Amino acid sequence: MEKKWRVREHDAAREEKLANAIGVPRVIAGILLSRGIETAEEAERFLSPEKAPYYDPFLMKDMDVAVERIARAIERREKIVIYGDYDVDGITSTTLLIRFFGRLGMGDCVTYYIPTREIGYGLHTEEILKLAAAGATLLLTVDCGISSADIVDEVKDKIDIVITDHHLPGERRPDALAVIDPHQKDCRYPFENLCGVGVAFKLCQAIMKKLYGREFADDMELVAIGTVADLVPLLDENRKIVKEGLAALNRDPSRILGVKELIDVSGLTGKEITAGMVGFVIAPRLNAAGRLDTAATGAELLLSSDEAVARRRARELEVANEERKNVEQDILAQAEEKIKSRYPDLDKTHVIVAYGEDWHAGVIGLVASRLTEKYYRPAIVIGMHDGIGKGSCRSIEGFSLFDALSCARDTLIQFGGHSMAAGLTVAENRIDDLEAALNKYAEENMMPDQFVPVVDGEAELSPDDVDMNFVETLSRLEPYGMDNPRPLFFCHEAVASEVRLVGRGEEKRHLMFNLGKIHAIGWNMSDMMGFATSGPIDIAYVPEVDEWNGNRYIQVKLSDIGEAGSRKIFPTRSILKKVYLAIRELSGAVTKKQGGIAAVSERQIIAMLGLSSYTTKKALKIFEELRFIEKDGEEYRLLPPPDEKIDLMESGTYRKGHEE
Repeated sequence: MEKKWRVREHDAAREEKLANAIGVPRVIAGILLSRGIETAEEAERFLSPEKAPYYDPFLMKDMDVAVERIARAIERREKIVIYGDYDVDGITSTTLLIRFFGRLGMGDCVTYYIPTREIGYGLHTEEILKLAAAGATLLLTVDCGISSADIVDEVKDKIDIVITDHHLPGERRPDALAVIDPHQKDCRYPFENLCGVGVAFKLCQAIMKKLYGREFADDMELVAIGTVADLVPLLDENRKIVKEGLAALNRDPSRILGVKELIDVSGLTGKEITAGMVGFVIAPRLNAAGRLDTAATGAELLLSSDEAVARRRARELEVANEERKNVEQDILAQAEEKIKSRYPDLDKTHVIVAYGEDWHAGVIGLVASRLTEKYYRPAIVIGMHDGIGKGSCRSIEGFSLFDALSCARDTLIQFGGHSMAAGLTVAENRIDDLEAALNKYAEENMMPDQFVPVVDGEAELSPDDVDMNFVETLSRLEPYGMDNPRPLFFCHEAVASEVRLVGRGEEKRHLMFNLGKIHAIGWNMSDMMGFATSGPIDIAYVPEVDEWNGNRYIQVKLSDIGEAGSRKIFPTRSILKKVYLAIRELSGAVTKKQGGIAAVSERQIIAMLGLSSYTTKKALKIFEELRFIEKDGEEYRLLPPPDEKIDLMESGTYRKGHEE
């Protein structure tokens, strides 16, 4: 898929000033400025978050009221229930508070409740009434509750409720005893982007400070795992949380038995755990049980003090994760087939919709993400049951799902979400209407170039200019995550040497080559070998330090490869003739009566003629516009030759290129 590379804007004077103030290379100062870091003091807090103090938890609205009520419950040994959610943020929030109250001697008084995915996210009247009937007098919500004003009205006379949440408030504030959420308009807390476990952590800090006069910084592993998994910005206080949590995790993984067993079953034992490993290895396993059945397994794992039980629960999560992957792959394969038949020419489609009977609600969001990533189109994946579909939506930059669904609300039973992700319910007989409405919105609100994926780079930087000091300084920007992505650099007109494929077994899936004295590795980029061997290339990469046999050296990890500008030649008449003859030779003899015998791919033409992908694509587009060929999926088929001579200027692509 064609991608657009975009380098962020630079302000040389500001970069130079900050670089001199904090003693870092100008490129790194520019990265800090792009993250909103303007002064030396802000840079110090960003680069060394572990040295900065935590914000006062009592700056949060209602924190004092919540702590007072909890203190009374502790004194009277009341029965407290922690009401959580089935995702990683909800599980870690729940277990953090259970472990916290256990340290305060309240272990036999505090229990938890996490609804299954079948029951659904958030507060439920019947479940809360059951808890109250069983003797609970105080309900502490974590990662939910801020949008449940009606439910709180129904149950507040039966049980006291303290809400801790991080989602955006609804139109009406719940009439709970206390509502702790940094997104409230009149909340004075200086950082609003905590996740659910971050807010629960602040509650623990406040209780410990008020009742015992001590600071609380226990179980930071849990707070870090939930923070990374929930994709909140890794800026400000979240950086301190994750930095300290990862340090605790690497210092002694066995301190929380369940976390240690999760690391073991994930194959990470003995490795330094990074935010990336948490997000892509640990978190999916904790999420797996909640996606397919119940989150209880994840909570039981993190709360277990018995090694055998913890190991068993970790293995159950591993099995659940494998099952989740199998279900996801099965639905993805079905969705791919439906997309091929539903959209024979994706270039003419703005929004893709796929639906199937009994597709699992717990994984359709993951499938939608995969489709959006592959096709760079907003994707809606819908699981049908008895004529009603529950859908999950993912979007691309510039396309607001919430706004688009609002314009299509008359086709829907209900919907909710935000610009990049949403959920919906739709009747099967209205899916075509929904698709038409969304594509109409896209046509009216999006430009064609917005459907070309963008690769954002920090700066133009030759690998020759990267040394060990630069890479080590760059590593101080970690942990990477939302709003603090791993910095990516561009280098144009690079020349690769000693190009080869590497990997285990017969299938060599990874591309490796040299750039001068620097090694480059492209994981799962074997299909890009033709680019690397056919001439100068442009690379998007991340510099890193690799260790081998006790030696440390710099290598670049490739993110993308493109053809160098010097190879992007617009097709001349001579080149067009060669391409047309190649198509004829590859597809077989074609006569006016016979039509095309076989379809030909762009890759076959490139391999035969040695042209650049750019030149070949342009030539194929010209022939398609002149009706010499037609597109057949990702391949091209010859059409019968025209009776009359065709003027190349009748092709808009050729005319534009000729004029330029």
